[in-house]
Amino acid sequence: MKLHELAPVVPTKKAWRKGRGPGSGNGKTGGRGHKGQQARSGGGVRIGFQGGQMPEYRRLPKRGFNNDRFATEYAIVNLATLEQNFDNGAVVDLVALVEANIISKPLDGLKVLGNGNLTKKITVKANKISEAAKAKIEAAGGTVEVI
Repeated sequence: MKLHELAPVVPTKKAWRKGRGPGSGNGKTGGRGHKGQQARSGGGVRIGFQGGQMPEYRRLPKRGFNNDRFATEYAIVNLATLEQNFDNGAVVDLVALVEANIISKPLDGLKVLGNGNLTKKITVKANKISEAAKAKIEAAGGTVEVI
C-alpha cells in the first residue's frame, strides 16, 4: 500500500454550494421554496414561538422565589490546583489566582475546597473555605485568613 492509495473509511461528501444555477440541482430558490417567512433573508421564528398562540412560558404560572440575579457566585479552587501552581511560602488570594490564569475573573469572592493534597506551606486569603481544606492547609504548615 502506498500513500496515494489511502482513502478514508467513510467516503466524504463533496461541499454543496446552494443557489448556483439549475445545473447544481439546488439553484434558483436554493432549497428555501417559494416566498414566505422561511424564504426571506434572516427569516424564521425565535425559540419558543408558537405561531402567534400564547407561548407556553407565558401560559404557565410563575411561583416561588428566584435568587439568580442576587446570589453570590464564588470562584472555586481546589487544593490540588494550589499545589501545582504555587511555590512554598506563596500568598494565595484572588489577585494571585487571576495573575496565574487559574481563574478568569474574580466574581464575588474566592472559595477554597479540599480536593487533593497540599505539601507546601502557603498563606490562603479567601472569603470561604471548607473545613477539609482548612485542616489540610494547617497540617502542611500554612495559614488561612477568612476575608
